[in-house]
Order: sequence, then structure tokens, then C-alpha cells
Amino acid sequence: MADGGYQAADKADEIALPHNIEAEQALLGALLVNNEIYDKVAAIVEPVHFYDPVHRRIYDVAAQRIQKNALASPVTLKAFLADDPGLAELGGPAYLARLAGAAISIFAARDYAQMIYDLAIRRALIEIGEEIAGTAKSITVDNEPKAQIVEAEARLYQLAEQGRVEGGFQSFLRSLTTAVNVANSAYQREGKLAGVSTGLRDLDSKLGGLHKSDLLILAGRPSMGKTALATNLAFNVANAYKKGMRSDGVEGTIDGGVVGFFSLEMSADQLASRILAEQAEVDSHKIRDGSLDADEFRRFIEASKTLERIPLYIDDTPALKISTVAARARRLKRQHGLDLLVIDYLQLLKGTNTKSDNRVNEVSEITQGLKAIAKELEIPVIALSQLSRQVENREDKRPQLSDLRESGSIEQDADAVMFVYREEYYKEREMPSETDLEATARWQELMEQVTGKAEVIIGKQRHGPIGSVQLAFEGRFTRFSDLAQSWQQRPDDY
Repeated sequence: MADGGYQAADKADEIALPHNIEAEQALLGALLVNNEIYDKVAAIVEPVHFYDPVHRRIYDVAAQRIQKNALASPVTLKAFLADDPGLAELGGPAYLARLAGAAISIFAARDYAQMIYDLAIRRALIEIGEEIAGTAKSITVDNEPKAQIVEAEARLYQLAEQGRVEGGFQSFLRSLTTAVNVANSAYQREGKLAGVSTGLRDLDSKLGGLHKSDLLILAGRPSMGKTALATNLAFNVANAYKKGMRSDGVEGTIDGGVVGFFSLEMSADQLASRILAEQAEVDSHKIRDGSLDADEFRRFIEASKTLERIPLYIDDTPALKISTVAARARRLKRQHGLDLLVIDYLQLLKGTNTKSDNRVNEVSEITQGLKAIAKELEIPVIALSQLSRQVENREDKRPQLSDLRESGSIEQDADAVMFVYREEYYKEREMPSETDLEATARWQELMEQVTGKAEVIIGKQRHGPIGSVQLAFEGRFTRFSDLAQSWQQRPDDY
């Protein structure tokens, strides 16, 4: 008796799953009457979205024939489904004829498809919810709650990405209008930038700011300062953040932006200390060893009070999957807004398939995922990247595109590739013997020319020129800034 009760409950749960058999029959009937409907519904519904297994197989066979420019009708599908046991239970090939004969509204096919898809998503959500509940009940050493949450987020993100039908062709007029609006915004804006300002004048001039939907790669060898530059850019954007009424009449960001920073190598505390050192103009080493004097400590505290108001959000979770990064970025935009995403650094991310032994394919999946995030959220994404050691083997240490690790996919997917280069770093290590006075004098002269200077080499830019930007670098404060040019010097500076 008890077993019968459980079986009845299971049956009731199965019946209670969201579905609409009539909508599935209506869509299939319309499709068998007019195959051109397939082009309207293929982007919405797939065989897996049908609740009834027989309907799933009918749609699958019909879709395959239509894709081959062959007719899909009750007569042509009969041969492919003659031995289908499920179809036999419904009356065999005669059921196909009944579907076509009952098709009363071909024009509503897209609505039927959307209904079938929405119900399939609801069933998938129920399935994920049940799996989450089942996993949460299973208490094991290697099944931490935090890991379960991340996995659940990834599952929900993947579900949200399925069946996205907002895309497709759009008229050239619409694209043209968007381009004109972007140009007009740049013309009206102070600084004449189409994108978000980096806070560095010369870099803005070369890039035109940070543009929506762009993936920018910032690469460099260790100790070149790529993390410092990324941190500076993130702070500059967040510090300039202003919210108000945009030109399109919608409230949103009008200057600067909300910044999300994935720090996979450095902890959030260490990153915050770097920004504090820069803004308080305190040597970062003094912060770590606690040797600040009273004036430095005062500046440090004042800077912390100022910085606590800026919209800069840091996630220092190590070894994240690209799917998790996407899910968290989407959540940040939904909860607080998001105008710039920074990843430090690309090689520390993982692909969705963690069992893959092909690192090049995994990096390709990661870069494609980052570009997809930029396009979907309509934000610029800056991803830091390592360079191979072959740079060190050349006499000219300036990096180039071929120095990128797994360079094929990175270079291909990026809209811009920038390299941080500090000649000072290499010249310091070429110090001659103190007994060679002539060589020492030449070395000192060279050091005076390169000390406190850095280059950002733009090796690729899809929408603009390549070239080099000169910046000032203050190592004590890990700060990049605009380099004062000779024509900008005032008379009293000499």
C-alpha cells in the first residue's frame, strides 16, 4: 500500500512537469504542412525542447530533411518513423497525417515554438533545482557548499545562454543609426572619446577610450608592471564614475564606470594596498613592513576613506572557470551595474572542460568566452596575459604579437593587443663593473634617459592605429601616469 502511494506520488510529479502537448502538436502540424516555417522556429526550439519523446523524434527527422532541402511531410516522414514504437502507440503513420490535418494556424507557429521553449526551460530549472537539493543533502569531504554554489551558478548560466533568439540580421539603417549616435556622443563629450576614458591622456588618444564589446589584451613579461597598469586603469575608471540621465533619455553611467576586477593571482587585500599606495603616495614596501611615519599613515587613512566610495568590485577567487566568470559578471551588472571588466590574468582561468589536455584549445575557449562576455554585457573587457620567455633571448626586448603564449587564439579574438615595456628594468641589470669608468658613465647616461619611463606598445588594434604610447612610471607607488612632454614644460621648470 505504501509502495503504491509512492508510485502515485511519482506519477503525479511526472504529470505536473510543465508542458503543452497541444502546442507541440500544433507546431509539428504547421511544419508538416509548410516547411518554410522551420526557418522561423529553428532559432527558438530544438528537438530536446519537446516534452513528448515521439514529438521530439518527429521534429528531429523533419528538421534533418528540411536542412537538406528535402520535403518533410507525413508521406516522406513515414519511412523514417515506421519502426518507431512510440509512434505506433499513437496510431502509427496515421498520427502524422492527423497532425498535418489539424494544423489550423500556420502564422502562430513562432508563438507555439516560444511556448514550447519556455516550458522546456521551466522543466530544466526544476531538474537543476532537484539536483542542487540532492547534492546539498549529500555531505562528503570533497563536496564543499561553496563549490556547489559555483557549480549551480555555472549550470544556470549555461541554461540562460541556450536558445538566445534576440540576435539575427538587422537592417543597415539600424546599424548606421547606432554608429552615428556613438560618433555624436564622442563629439559632445569632453575629450572627444567614443569609449570610457582610461585616465591616461596619450593612451586615450591612441585607443579612443575603452569601447563597448571590445576585448583588450594587456600583456607583458614579469616585473613590467602589467598588473599595476591594469589596477591604475580600473581605479581611474571607477574614480571618475558619475551616474545621471544619458542622451538617450535613460538613467545610467555618464562618465567613468562601475568596474569588476577578477584578481586570480593577487588577493583583494594586496590589490587594495596597491591602490592605496598609489593614491596616498606611500611606498608600497612601507605598507607591507609597517614602517610608515605619522604623515604617511595619515595620508594612507585619508586615501582609504576616499576610496571606499568608488564602485570597484574585486573577486579574488583563484582558478575560476570561464563560465563562472561570465555568471558572476552578469550578476554584478544586474546588482550594481558594470562598465568595465578586468581579468588578471588570462592563463589562470580554466575552460569549461577541465579534463581537456589541450591547453591551446582551452585558451581558445577562454578568449572566445571573454569576447562573448564583452559583447553580451556591452562592456570593454581587459584581460592580462603572460608572454613567452623568447623575449629574453632577443637583443631587442620589446615584445611583439608572436610572443603571446598560445598566441593564435588570443591574437585572433582580441580587438586590441597592448604590451607593457620598461627598458629601465633591463638596463638596470646591465650595470658594468665599477672599475670600467667609461662603460659606467655610458650606462649612467642611458639610465637617466629611461628611468621612470614606460611604453605601452599597441601591437594590434582592430578599429584604430598601432604604435607606442610613452608613460611615466613611479615604481614606489606602482603608478603609471601621463609623461610630461618637453613642449608642456613651464619656464619655471627649468
